[in-house]
Formats: sequence, structure tokens, C-alpha cells
Amino acid sequence: MDLIQIRRDLHKIPEIGFREFKTQQYLLEQIRSMPQDRMEITEWQTGIAVKVNGLDADKLIAWRTDIDGLPIEENTGLDFRSTHEGYMHACGHDIHMANAIGLLKRLIEDPIKQDVLVLFQPAEEGPGGALPFREWLKNERPDLWPDEIYAMHIAPELPVGTVSTKPGMLFANTSELFIDLHGKGGHAAFPHLTEDMAVAGASLLMQLQTIVSRNINPMDSAVLTVGKFTAGTVQNIIAENARLEGTIRTLNNTSMLKMKERIEAICKAMETGYNCHISIDYGASYREVDNYGRLAEQFLEFASSADGITAVRADAAMTGEDFGYFTEQIPGLMFWAGVNSEFGLHHSKINPDEKILDFMPGFIHRYFSEQ
Repeated sequence: MDLIQIRRDLHKIPEIGFREFKTQQYLLEQIRSMPQDRMEITEWQTGIAVKVNGLDADKLIAWRTDIDGLPIEENTGLDFRSTHEGYMHACGHDIHMANAIGLLKRLIEDPIKQDVLVLFQPAEEGPGGALPFREWLKNERPDLWPDEIYAMHIAPELPVGTVSTKPGMLFANTSELFIDLHGKGGHAAFPHLTEDMAVAGASLLMQLQTIVSRNINPMDSAVLTVGKFTAGTVQNIIAENARLEGTIRTLNNTSMLKMKERIEAICKAMETGYNCHISIDYGASYREVDNYGRLAEQFLEFASSADGITAVRADAAMTGEDFGYFTEQIPGLMFWAGVNSEFGLHHSKINPDEKILDFMPGFIHRYFSEQ
């Protein structure tokens, strides 16, 4: 089984959350090509749960991988670049999936004591697949409820062979942010007869940037980024509508609630000041990824003594990951895995080093063997 080819095949067919139909079919073909006598396969929406029975299990260990792509036009120039125009695997989920297939293969060929559940989870990039997948496991398949759960995420800035994690919070609380402004458009020559949402939206964007600097404890950390601002239709019509799209990231839930409270207060004031109507949609919100202390220390100790692996203690990051919905209720661990890419996550030119697939499935298999 050529994991690099599997990665490249998956790289060609990126699909967004809960539309991973080709991806699911491809993964099922790979999984069903393996011996089935110790394997149980269950489909959930566009995801898959695969249980591999161990030799003498007294617990169930889960490994989670995400499977969706992003709405980004690929600009890598690779021979195996995306065939789905406007979409690419810009966050390494193609690497994640190939690694999970490699782990399954090793678990079948070299059985370990414990049962292992490999979850191929859709919609990590949005609208969020971890929470409904978790609830399905809990309510519909309690026999598949794991005792521990693990996941990795590629780290472009780290060398291949480096793994990095920490006890406690690894990834931040995150929330999407969509704000729509509705006013009264009209001819550019008669601004006094209109309510200009381009001006209102620009003012709102600037006001939002004061929240972190003036409402969040300076000893805390938070981010509010507006990545997209649209207004109007053509150059000589005053904009009737405007839209701001962004993200909020905090290190604790108290700050997240404060951020949203201030956003709503500012929007209410803007409605009065600009005689308009404003609606707010927080989209998908993800909990922090909170690594279980004992598992994190155990993993770092194991990795530090593993051949060919460099273990590094990580700092918390403002990155968002819906794996936090698993660690909310299941002792779990996520770690960064180096792929030495010049370009970072969600960049149209990211190109992870495929050498990670030469050793990572075996490394995880060895770790699980000692549990």
C-alpha cells in the first residue's frame, strides 16, 4: 500500500464539510482492500468509523483524522494538484488521511493488545463535524465510545520528524463572525437621501479593532480579525448592504463571551448612529483543544526516546480545531507533526513534505502498542 500515492489521490479531490462524497468512497475502497476479519466499518454521514479488535483489550483507543478540504484555489503547481476548481487540501487533511490508512494497515498486520477506533471525521473546517460525530457515538453507538482519543495536525514550520504538544490548552476557543448591515441605497449624486452601508461597514470594522486593545485584559490574549469586507454593487450607487466576515479567537471562554458582548453592543450603537439594521451570525464555534495532562506527559516521554523523533514542548496557539469537542468529554491528546513547508496552513501554495508518511503510522502504532 503506497501511502504517498494515497495522499496524492486524496489531494486531487478536496471537498468541503459534509460533502466529502468522493473522499469517503475512496477511503472506503482503501479500507475494504485490507483483511476484514478483525475490522468493523460503520459509515456516519460522509465520515467513517473503523474499529480494529485487539488481542486482549481492556480499553478502546481512538485515533481521529479530518477529511475535508478548503474553498481555496490551489497554486502549488504540483502534478497531482486539485482537480476540483476552487478547492484544495490547504490544511494537510490529505496527509492526515493517508497517515490514518497507514495506521489501520499496521494494526491489521501487526495486532496490538488494545482495540483501536479510527475516526475519519468530516467538516473540521466548518461547519464542524466533531460535535455531531461525538454525539452520534455517545447516543447511537456507545459500544464505540473510546477511553482515550488522539489526533495529529501537520505543522509546516517544524522539521519532518518533530512532534510537539503540551498538557492543557493547545488550541484556542474560536468562533466565526458574520455581520450584515442593511441601509438605504441610492444615486451617488444624492447621498443625503441614503444611508450608506459602505461608510457604516468601514466604521464598524475600525470599531471592532478596539475590542481586544480596550476590553480584553492585557494579560490575556485574544484575536478579532475581519478577513473580508464587501459593500455595494457599482461605483456610482451608494451601498444599501455591507457584510463583514471574520474570526474571533481567545484563550478562555470568559474572554470569548466578553468579545461577543462588546461586538453586540458596538453593533447596536452603530444601528443608531447610521440609521441601519445590523444582524450578527457567529457561525461555527469551536471549543479549545485541552490536552489531558497525563496523556501529554506520557506521549512526550515516549516520543523523546523514539528513534528518528524529536519531541518539543509546544506553546498554546490561536489555531482553531473542533477536536476540542472530543477532548471536552474524552481524555485526549492532539500533537503537531512537522512537515517542513515554506508556506503555512490555509495557504494556496502549502506543500507538506511527504516523508512524514514513511514513519508516522509506525510511530503511532508503537505508541498504541504500549498502552
